[in-house]
Amino acid sequence: MKTFDELFVELSAKWQDKTPGSGSVAALEAGVHHIGKKLVEEAAESWMAAEYETGERAAEELSQLIYWIQLMMISRGLTPDDVYLHL
Repeated sequence: MKTFDELFVELSAKWQDKTPGSGSVAALEAGVHHIGKKLVEEAAESWMAAEYETGERAAEELSQLIYWIQLMMISRGLTPDDVYLHL
C-alpha cells in the first residue's frame, strides 16, 4: 500500500530514469492525448463500479483513475503541490 505522494515519487522516478519496460514510461511517451483517453475511460469505470459494483471494485477503479491522473500531472510537469493549491 502507498500514499498518493509516494506513488507520485515512484512514477516520477520511473519517468526520469526512463525505466526500460515500464508501462508508465510508455504511456508518458505516448503523450497527453493517450493519457487523457485513459483518464476518461477510468473515470467512467469508476462511476460504473460505484453505481453497480462493490465498494472494493469501486476502490480498485478509483486507484486506477489516480494512477492516470498522476501520469497526466507528470506529462504536464505538475506536482501534487501544484494541484493541492486548488483544493
